[in-house]
Amino acid sequence: MVIQHVTQLPLVAQLLLFLPSYLVAGGEVLREAGENLLAGHPFDEDFLMSVATLGALLIAFVPGGEPEFAEAVFVMLFFQVGELFEGMAQRNSRKSISELMDIRPDTANVERDGSVKTVDPSTVQVGETIVIRPGEKVPMDAVVVEGSSSLNTVALTGESAPRDVTVGSQVVSGCVNVSGVLRARVTKSFGESTASKILDLVQDASKGKSKSENFIRRFAKVYTPIVVYLAIAVAVLPPLVSGDFGANFATWLLRALTFLVVSCPCALVLSVPLTFFGGIGGASRKGILVKGSSYLEALAQADTVVFDKTGTLTRGVFAVSAVHPSLVGPDELLHLAAHVERNSTHPIAAALRDAYPNEDDSCEVTDAVERAGEGIVAKVNGRSVAVGNSRLMDAVGAKWTTCSGDTGTIIHVAIDGTYAGHVLISDEVKDDAAEAIAAIKREGVRRTVMLTGDREDVAKRVADELGLDEYHAELLPTDKVANVERLLSTEPEGARLAFVGDGINDAPVLARADVGIAMGAMGSDAAIEAADVVLMDDKPSKIAVAIQIARRTLGIARQNIVFAIAVKVAILILAVLGLAPMWLAVFGDVGVMVLCVLNATRALR
Repeated sequence: MVIQHVTQLPLVAQLLLFLPSYLVAGGEVLREAGENLLAGHPFDEDFLMSVATLGALLIAFVPGGEPEFAEAVFVMLFFQVGELFEGMAQRNSRKSISELMDIRPDTANVERDGSVKTVDPSTVQVGETIVIRPGEKVPMDAVVVEGSSSLNTVALTGESAPRDVTVGSQVVSGCVNVSGVLRARVTKSFGESTASKILDLVQDASKGKSKSENFIRRFAKVYTPIVVYLAIAVAVLPPLVSGDFGANFATWLLRALTFLVVSCPCALVLSVPLTFFGGIGGASRKGILVKGSSYLEALAQADTVVFDKTGTLTRGVFAVSAVHPSLVGPDELLHLAAHVERNSTHPIAAALRDAYPNEDDSCEVTDAVERAGEGIVAKVNGRSVAVGNSRLMDAVGAKWTTCSGDTGTIIHVAIDGTYAGHVLISDEVKDDAAEAIAAIKREGVRRTVMLTGDREDVAKRVADELGLDEYHAELLPTDKVANVERLLSTEPEGARLAFVGDGINDAPVLARADVGIAMGAMGSDAAIEAADVVLMDDKPSKIAVAIQIARRTLGIARQNIVFAIAVKVAILILAVLGLAPMWLAVFGDVGVMVLCVLNATRALR
């Protein structure tokens, strides 16, 4: 009724009545459009909305034009409502991720001057002792020096099962102490702690744009000026062709303005990046950290998944299962092997040291030289001792023998070039490895491959047990890179290769693959730095979950692209034909944007 009375007023009076509402609803949009125009970047959604609504306000003063004052206000109002929805969706996504990743504690209890003081964690130095009480978060990476407890690692790994720690155990920041009081010596500064690195990784994840996002950005840059020029053509050319420009101009100008409203690309520009942001957040809930949406998209297109064996498909916890001496006694053989491997960080070296823990026996070990992919040669009490694989035995001229009947990793030992025997070390396949391979194949991965430096018979046993498509054994680190290169060369167009390793020894292969996935990276700086995707626990089943999340995210992004373009094209055609009123144009812009943004938030779940 009020609008009906308003329409009876003179046009200028009507404009003055609607103008305050228009400026309240669209003042910010007009300002943004003006600033971009002055900066030389006019063609964006603010510019389109400003031109369309200003035209609607003025069309009544064109001969033959009808008042569209209310429509101009409503278009700007609904555009702002759409922006509000988009802002809410982004804030909810960020809030969800922030709450999930709220793993960096505000305080730390540090022992100083004979008492425990509560301080800012950033002030705690490496080497100081911190006290972690039940219910508190571990403030920084440390090693336990007193006490035992269970740690809740769900914020890091996505798994609720507690992790038991005792004296000598490593604890990483972000975990929650469940039961006992712990005293721990700090091993990393606050800024270098696991929690800080993870938070930085998540916050920087939006920098690596996916191809879909880059396409949308390029599309919008080309699309927006084209629709502006098309709108000008719609307004001018038909009246000129008709021969009666004055009589038809208002009709075609309204169609052109409607055309501008519906052509705004904000549904695509906003929803596609939000979809990938949500996907990265959803993955982080599961303890899967993705360094950018480009890697999430590449993971969704994975056609081949290549695995390292030790620590990835197998536990990587080795133990000596047999000792077969031929020159010295079994204790002496273990004694020599353990001393040569004294400073190695390899799991096999740890197994040898565990089998012969008495290092304080006055033996002198010098001139240790590690040979990549072969083993270590060192002098023990003046004797040259070589500990490694058959290639190392060939290199030192020792005539080695095979180990028949037993399956495991053979560590040969030679003394002064004479073969002294070998030690058999066994590893176990992880409980969920077979199901993980099956789940990966259910997700559509065509080929699964295992690369290992281990013996042929060991590799074959693991590959057969897990149902892998192919395997390659007895590989040097350079051989692994060469095999990945070969596999990459056989990939179909648009397919991607993912490599899964521990992120430490496999850094060159992780870097060469389309997507490098590091497993069991909780507390491992090398894994977080080397890989594109970081799995915080060591369960192979998480790989299938990561692929599933990536494919679902990419699917949602494609749904938004197809839906937005299809609806806009249909309404654009109707607008040119004069069959699309302004309210339908508003739905084609704001309504589609809201629907796409709401659909994008599904990726977070």
